[in-house]
Amino acid sequence: MERIKISHRTLIFPSHPPFTHDHPLPLSHLDTDPNLHLTFRYLRAYVSTAATTSLDPFHVIAAALARALPHFYPLAGTLRHRQHHPRRLELWCAAAQGVPLVRAAADFTLDSVHHLDDPASPFAEHLAPDPGPEEAMEHPCALQVTVFACGGFTLGAAMHHALCDGMGGTIFFNAVAELARGAARITAEAVWERSRLLGPREAARVDSALVGEFLRLEKGALPYQQDVGNVARESFHVRNEWLDNFKSSLFQNSGSNFTVFEALGAYIWRAKVLASGVEGHEKVKFAYSINIRRLVKPSLPAGYWGNGCVPMYVELSAKDLIEKPIWETAELIKKSKSNVSDEYVRSYIDYQELHFGDGITAGREVSGFTDWRHLGHSTVDFGWGGPVTVLPLGRNLLGSLEPCFFLPYSTATPGKREGFQVLVNLREPALPAFRQHMKLFSQ
Repeated sequence: MERIKISHRTLIFPSHPPFTHDHPLPLSHLDTDPNLHLTFRYLRAYVSTAATTSLDPFHVIAAALARALPHFYPLAGTLRHRQHHPRRLELWCAAAQGVPLVRAAADFTLDSVHHLDDPASPFAEHLAPDPGPEEAMEHPCALQVTVFACGGFTLGAAMHHALCDGMGGTIFFNAVAELARGAARITAEAVWERSRLLGPREAARVDSALVGEFLRLEKGALPYQQDVGNVARESFHVRNEWLDNFKSSLFQNSGSNFTVFEALGAYIWRAKVLASGVEGHEKVKFAYSINIRRLVKPSLPAGYWGNGCVPMYVELSAKDLIEKPIWETAELIKKSKSNVSDEYVRSYIDYQELHFGDGITAGREVSGFTDWRHLGHSTVDFGWGGPVTVLPLGRNLLGSLEPCFFLPYSTATPGKREGFQVLVNLREPALPAFRQHMKLFSQ
């Protein structure tokens, strides 16, 4: 069995004091969306090179992190509930706060575990911090550097989603990486201004009917509390040839071209619902995020690192989803993207303002989907080159207990560059039937 040994845990403090007085920082209404009250964990894997054999990745990252924190000092803060809005969060920033950084070592090589190319491997769970609910509020950002016997390493992160989304996190890690490579300053200055840029309008109103259509109000309800039994993780190979054939058949039947996300997402959504045996009358949802950084008016600044996405949903009865041709479902996903406008975003924010205390959830039977193949993770270069593998470890997303990720293969794994992987979280009894559905794309 692979062995990971944690040697110590330290707090990394800003290299110089970023403020003079303790103070609270307000979050945006996207940051405080109840669906984002969770910690998202993920990791990046790096291989050793001839130029880096004498470097200690822990020290390099720790030093660069200290220099980046004056710009991103909220990451060292503490999340707490607001005094007069007990379910809303804010960030408390005080002196002597730091980001926990764990140092660990593995007595085997990255190559021996295939550069972590299996996203469903339980071994990866040991490579990132896994804070409990209280610890995640006290330290909403926690990191772990694990150095392997080959000199390669992983950087695991546990980030509370109220602080940032994946793109915001990448802005922060890119800043740390720039400084680690020797830059005198970061390229994109961090921008906070959360409540001003993405706060409610002076007279909150919901002009987009779609928002009320998709969200549910259940007094006292919290997201991710539904009982679906044990949820397992499994990865599936998708060959480009079979995916292209599938998209061609959809085009022949519909006359429409679909993206990989639309076509494969529609297929997997139906397969998951079929395999799970959802009752025909039950409403089921396809959920995904849309980046609104350039969509809102005015656009968000380049250095804005808060949550900059809104969820979008496609809803059908399970019976309709199963009986509809796949191309019709793909068409619904395609058309749903055009529903996201500045007004939709402002209405979504105002809905959070008007109904936050009423128990906003996405409802039951939500299938969350996200595509990690083109998110820019490869730009995070601490001096070892970009990561060869990037893996999500989070199990809840977009109100879904069973999210699905489209992932590239590790660039360090030979012979597997054709196609990509699908990482599925699914209730255990449904897995055998779901495997049969996924054989179509891996033959």
